[in-house]
Amino acid sequence: MALERVGIDAVAGRGPHLFRHSLATQLLRSGASLTQIGQLLRHQNPDTTRIYAKVDVARIRTLALPWPGGAR
Repeated sequence: MALERVGIDAVAGRGPHLFRHSLATQLLRSGASLTQIGQLLRHQNPDTTRIYAKVDVARIRTLALPWPGGAR
């Protein structure tokens, strides 16, 4: 496997997927658009890119304003 040749210890069957997911997520965090990420990963369908480039919900929560009147 290509990842093993460059010294990356890949979990059986998940190495390439995990690598692509991590790359796409980091690119998204750095401000890349889904279109740019899809082109880099050579996806033909934007829905495929959305699978790899997950939104970081924990980071989004830090941007949310408190709910008026407190939590319910």
